[in-house]
Amino acid sequence: MSLGEFLKKQFIDVIQWTEDGDGILAYRYPMRDMEIQYGAQLTVRESQMALFVNEGKAADTFGPGLYKLETRTLPLLTNLMNWDKLFQSPFKSDVYFFSTRTQTDQKWGTQQPITVRDKDFGMVRLRGFGIYSYHLTQPLTFHQKVSGTRDVYAVPDLEGQLRSTILARFADAFAQSGVPFLDMAANQGMLADKLKQALSPAFAEYGLTLDTFAVESLSLPDELQKKLDERIGMNMIGNMQQYAQYEAAQSMPIAAANEGGGAGLGAGLGAGMAMGKAMADAVAGGVGAGGAPNAAPAETRFCIACGKPIPHSSKFCPECGGAQN
Repeated sequence: MSLGEFLKKQFIDVIQWTEDGDGILAYRYPMRDMEIQYGAQLTVRESQMALFVNEGKAADTFGPGLYKLETRTLPLLTNLMNWDKLFQSPFKSDVYFFSTRTQTDQKWGTQQPITVRDKDFGMVRLRGFGIYSYHLTQPLTFHQKVSGTRDVYAVPDLEGQLRSTILARFADAFAQSGVPFLDMAANQGMLADKLKQALSPAFAEYGLTLDTFAVESLSLPDELQKKLDERIGMNMIGNMQQYAQYEAAQSMPIAAANEGGGAGLGAGLGAGMAMGKAMADAVAGGVGAGGAPNAAPAETRFCIACGKPIPHSSKFCPECGGAQN
């Protein structure tokens, strides 16, 4: 290597950064022990910002544009280095570039159900999933609190912290919305707006602006969803006595088709009516005629011939004498 080539590598005339791929938030320009030539050009492209740091102290910040580096364009750095108006020698500083592009399709979700208060159920364990987007707006804040002196700081490096921030405010936002879980499917947009309002200050603490926030899904754990399905099913049945009568009526054609014809029909009808009465009594709170509580045996079943209730262990019906299987 010649002396001229050696000297040429010691000074930087042009400082710029072109992103190699997506997902880079901060990038430190490689100095390699070189100094910046006084009057060098700094190119900051659209969707970028640049920050000069001298001896550990943050100095000047630059938005998109082409700059000639001198005392007039580096006022804070000039003050830190005690330059006078005639000082025009190379200088050493760390230069950091920041991408201000919107980071889209960032996913959030609850790895474990979160316990929240609900108007209908009191307390429920809730799962939620969705997407959000943000962009970097305050390079100095981001440099001081997040990226520091790292050569490269990428979106995945920040993903865990942002997800934890979102989940920490998820339960509060759901409770403050005042919307029951059963009505939340139609109000996910409102919940997303409340979450965005609650999260924006937290993002700003890192030098970020939260652009969009969406709730795509809200669900219960499997065991709670099963209980909810049972409750919905009971509500759909409505009047239990009418439902029992309907079930008894449905059994009549089946009984008539069985061997024995009319006898089967009578047996099926008797069994259906007996079952209907038992179900109706259960709905009425277990109260029989005259207001006396029903005292049905703890273990009973119905005769396959006449439909009367009989002890579970009986081999013959005490009413009609029919053999039981």
